[in-house]
Amino acid sequence: MERKELEAKVLELVAASYKKDVSELSMSTSFKEDLAGASVQMVALVAEIENELDATLMLADASACATISELVDLVEEEL
Repeated sequence: MERKELEAKVLELVAASYKKDVSELSMSTSFKEDLAGASVQMVALVAEIENELDATLMLADASACATISELVDLVEEEL
């Protein structure tokens, strides 16, 4: 999967998990400042990424990502 495709898919999954519109998100969107999500949303996001992209992520690693871009980097390493 190309990086741009992966970015688009992760943005779509983040939008769904955090109940945002994809147009509100970018690679620099911060999970803590911009999304202020609960840990349960990150759990749901990791589960969705694993289901959709067939990548195995550790929740702790995903939770340590500050931005969507960092999460995409992590997913890319696992594919």
